[in-house]
Amino acid sequence: MPWLQFTFYSNKDQAEALAARLELAGAQAVSMLDAADQPLYEPPPGATPLWQLTNVLGLFEAEQAPQAILAQLRDGWEGEFPEYRQEVLEDQDWERAWMDDFHPMQFGQRLWIVPSWQPAPQQDGVNILLDPGLAFGTGTHPTTRLCLEWLDAHPPQGLQVIDYGCGSGILAIAAALLGANQVVAVDNDPQALLASCDNAQRNGVAEKILAYLPRECPTQPVDLLLANILAGPLIELSPRLAALVQHGGEIVLSGILPEQAAEVATAYARWFGMQPAVEHDGWIRLQGRRNDLEATAK
Repeated sequence: MPWLQFTFYSNKDQAEALAARLELAGAQAVSMLDAADQPLYEPPPGATPLWQLTNVLGLFEAEQAPQAILAQLRDGWEGEFPEYRQEVLEDQDWERAWMDDFHPMQFGQRLWIVPSWQPAPQQDGVNILLDPGLAFGTGTHPTTRLCLEWLDAHPPQGLQVIDYGCGSGILAIAAALLGANQVVAVDNDPQALLASCDNAQRNGVAEKILAYLPRECPTQPVDLLLANILAGPLIELSPRLAALVQHGGEIVLSGILPEQAAEVATAYARWFGMQPAVEHDGWIRLQGRRNDLEATAK
């Protein structure tokens, strides 16, 4: 059976209202997708994060009249109605098509993310089994790639690690598989913590990974802290994150745009000897070694 799909070119202020109207109009499925490759990290508790430019998709049974659907969507709409595209989609095995789009990805020399339905390309590599899911990252974004490549080049063998802003737990799992003794995964979204624990179980490292909300995070300093969030939170959290790294330990920061790198590096220079920034595809990674223990958690 064919399907009628509408794609609306919206923004975050309109997206939720448009999605609600699509459901009321009888859409069989409604999706919201990033229209500009904008990453989302660390949403406030209870918030539903949306991208500045959001594509809203509504899927209807093909026998529904497009003009009737559009009339219902426009009825009572305040302001300019979003531009849209409508198309007829032939029925297909959507799950199979989705699975075919996700392939193993390599980071550095031996670290891989491998979907569960595909064989590992490098059997003796370090393979993270991870299926794409609702939200917290599959390693495809440059910020995650930068951190994974650093871990591959600097295996945390025998170290205590914190993954601050863990999302799906990719970095925590990579650290555990690369030899970390224990990894504390921290996120302010309970769903992210559940995803991290589920993925840790799938990868056989559940006993190494402990998941916490920020207010519950242990304050014992560790050897390595990874924080793949955004520049604003990184600057705001700098005293807290610095206090979580022991003397001689390392911090790896990502989620930073090139024009933000100097400000973030300056925020951490009080505690760390910061190294030159590393850039990939318009994003920055910073790394530094802890040189004192003056700061205390706040």
